[in-house]
Amino acid sequence: MNNTDLARRYEKVPTEIFENSVDASKKVAKEIADLIKAKQKEGKKAVLGLATGSTPKKVYAELRRLHKEEGLSFANVVTFNLDEYYPMQPDALQSYVYFMKQQLFDHVDIKPENYNIPDGTLKKEEIAAFCDQYEAKIAAAGGIDIQLLGIGGTGHIGFNEPGSQITSKTRLIALDYSTRAAAAADFFGLANVPTKAITLGVSAIMSAKRVILLAWMEGKAGVVKKAVEGPVTERVPASYLQQHPNAVFILDEGAASKLTRIDTPWEVDTVEWTNFNVKKAVTRLSQKEKKPILKLTDDDYNENGMSDLLATHGPAHTVNISVFNQLQHTITGWPGGKPGAEDITRPERANPAKKRVIIFSPHPDDDIISMGGTFIRLHEQGHDVHIGYQTSGNIAVADDEAYRFADFVSDYNQKFSLDNKPADGIFKKVKDFLKGKKKSSDKDTDEVRQIKGMIRKGEAKATCRYVGLPDENAHFMNLPFYETGQVEKKPIGEEDIQIIADLIDKIKPHQIFAAGDLADPHGTHKVCLDGIFAAVNRLKGKDYMKDCWVWLYRGAWAEWDIHEIEMAVPMSPTQVLQKRYGIFKHQSQKDGVVFQGSDSREFWQRAEDRNSETAELYNKLGLAEYAAMEAFVRWKY
Repeated sequence: MNNTDLARRYEKVPTEIFENSVDASKKVAKEIADLIKAKQKEGKKAVLGLATGSTPKKVYAELRRLHKEEGLSFANVVTFNLDEYYPMQPDALQSYVYFMKQQLFDHVDIKPENYNIPDGTLKKEEIAAFCDQYEAKIAAAGGIDIQLLGIGGTGHIGFNEPGSQITSKTRLIALDYSTRAAAAADFFGLANVPTKAITLGVSAIMSAKRVILLAWMEGKAGVVKKAVEGPVTERVPASYLQQHPNAVFILDEGAASKLTRIDTPWEVDTVEWTNFNVKKAVTRLSQKEKKPILKLTDDDYNENGMSDLLATHGPAHTVNISVFNQLQHTITGWPGGKPGAEDITRPERANPAKKRVIIFSPHPDDDIISMGGTFIRLHEQGHDVHIGYQTSGNIAVADDEAYRFADFVSDYNQKFSLDNKPADGIFKKVKDFLKGKKKSSDKDTDEVRQIKGMIRKGEAKATCRYVGLPDENAHFMNLPFYETGQVEKKPIGEEDIQIIADLIDKIKPHQIFAAGDLADPHGTHKVCLDGIFAAVNRLKGKDYMKDCWVWLYRGAWAEWDIHEIEMAVPMSPTQVLQKRYGIFKHQSQKDGVVFQGSDSREFWQRAEDRNSETAELYNKLGLAEYAAMEAFVRWKY
């Protein structure tokens, strides 16, 4: 067995890992293009099975480019889409007909009669016959040459939810709650998400000549591991691909991060015992053995395939003390640095004693949800704290909340006979739209977006007042990429980057805090972080940037792994309550919010649980016991 086979021995289906989703998508698009061109030379049709959702968008973008710039023709292409919500009108924003036209079909020379998508307008009694005809049409086309797939949080492929058998046919299926919750943002609320969908069956997927499953970012890492390394089970339908003769998982580094060869490479091969790997291995060993780090023995290391670590850095007590001290040095109650203290082993510099700080908040509540305890402490310790609210957050406000505010203003104007007819007219227009004219497939009007943005802005200002920040320290950036009125955003652009750079240049900070939560299911954190990275790289030649440190925090969706944490800020029970009350200022985000996801807890509960779990983990590793902790990783540019 060679080194490559050894490293992949836990993987039961071929996997290819790319640095990022762009490179991966280009590789997949090239494979599709090569197939199309090969079929053209043979005078045959290329039959593609296509997926929807955010995952394949970059593949479709590259196919559009190949058509426009390199002359790739789709005249001989026949496509079959995996699924469609039911019921669903084809012109609705959430329709997969609409999606495919926007992403591919309207931009290439495919013949309309050659693309096929399940019909969401059928009567129920017509669906069974339609599904039989759909599979028959695939067979008549010669079968699917390449089937593209994404993977859902439950492990579903297409809409084949857990429980779907490998023999399942194309059919109408009830959607799992978590699947509907994950789609809630697209429909502006869970209540608007259809409960059913028509999906290509697992047997039809397995009949494809080639299957390519795509997965991006850390949020998919857990289910990818189950599908690739776990047993074949109906509880994870993607695991059926282990039995396909020509399937591959195409992953970026985030989605691959929990695979054994990436997560714990010392279990499958020899590794270079860098300090990072040592810290990761020892903390994992401590958790696995349920022992504090300082109690780990040589036997614990040897029995877990880590004897070469002892040979390089041992014995056990020497390794234990080194890792324990590193973890101990991450803990600080002074996130801006402790004035006058020796800072060799502290995560932040002592000087300057009073720092200028920018906390970038992708949405108007990430600052308090994700690092509220640190936010409050930085202000209390006398630092000049500024908040950069990068987006308006308007799409995360429910319609009834916007209606309530519009109704209040209208009633207020009428009650006090204010001479404010233009504004009152706007609010009446909003009320009329939300009350009777808006369909779940409609995007918000400009006026509705403005009101929803005002609601989020008011809540953010209330949080800043609660913390004690002066009004001028809250900066509402309203980055243009976000302002589409839809969940689908524009890519980060020059205007966005310049707005971020201008704020940094104005404040000239010693510290920047930015959201590094790449498990964010709606992607805004990633786009905002890309903008910050671009702005910082643009400015790094300036003198003040030579003394600026960038710290990354994580949001309500996930936390840094213990071995990654470089600064951990503990909170007392009182400080936990302070943070909770700050989160409560965001009333529009409390109950049944648009971006709740499959986790039914409110954001304050998620934040508290995550912070207490971090503190508990430190304690189990043998360090001091705190009520809660917020964690940060430094980005060195």
